[in-house]
Amino acid sequence: MNSKLYDYLSPCKLCPRNCSAKRLKGERGFCKVLEKPMVSSFGPHYGEEPVLVGWRGSGTVFFTGCNLGCVFCQNYQISHLTEGEEVSVSELSDIMLYLQALGCHNVNLVSPTHQVPQIFSAVEEAKAKGLKVPIVYNCGGYESLEVLKEIKGLVDIYMPDLKTLSKEFSLKYLKAPDYPEVVKEALLEMKSQVGDLQVNEFGLATKGLIVRHLVMPNWVDDTKEVLKWIVDNLGRNTYTNLMDQYYPYYKACDYPEICRRITQREFEEAYAYAKSLGLRLAV
Repeated sequence: MNSKLYDYLSPCKLCPRNCSAKRLKGERGFCKVLEKPMVSSFGPHYGEEPVLVGWRGSGTVFFTGCNLGCVFCQNYQISHLTEGEEVSVSELSDIMLYLQALGCHNVNLVSPTHQVPQIFSAVEEAKAKGLKVPIVYNCGGYESLEVLKEIKGLVDIYMPDLKTLSKEFSLKYLKAPDYPEVVKEALLEMKSQVGDLQVNEFGLATKGLIVRHLVMPNWVDDTKEVLKWIVDNLGRNTYTNLMDQYYPYYKACDYPEICRRITQREFEEAYAYAKSLGLRLAV
């Protein structure tokens, strides 16, 4: 167990909010989670990138709570309404081993940022019991650089969102005005740890970086800025999933400009720009 990670837990400075919640004393911060791991659901998931899903699914663990306040969150029941239940570290390690026993190609940790000490204690315990599949760190990109450095070598595949590089977008829709600066540093650190995505002879991801970006209505110019930053700073060989499935969930319709699906034209414009940059796009 990396005991230093627990030093970030209470008062909490696990994420860039540095809310200082005394989680070991029952104080809930932005993420609303205390000291125990909190899980909403787990199982083989077939809605992820093909390089993760394969033929037996990605072994996904959805963690309760989140350190972002996305007004359009599609998992808002889990992230904002905190549906889920507390488990022990040992129970979480058993969940990981169960997913491996089902034949899942990886253990996919969804929204792990605010539970890093507990999760990676479970990872280490599971590895001691025979966990061998890759560990996927599936996050919103709003990460503490210091914490990322502490988990170096424990993550095989980083899969962050790069939601935006706009301060206006970040403040209005994510409730994190410093998101653009934070996510840039975080992705550079992730790339330095794991490199470009590697796949085996079966087309399954084994190690590396996957970047996700969700195209938003009326924000295609921001998407272009994101894609250009990826090419200029992470390289054209960065495996990038340009996503078209935006839907105005949760509180999105409090903001009329994002209260609709994206149009085919918007996505085609974004995709054509990504292709023109020579970016390695998910298929």
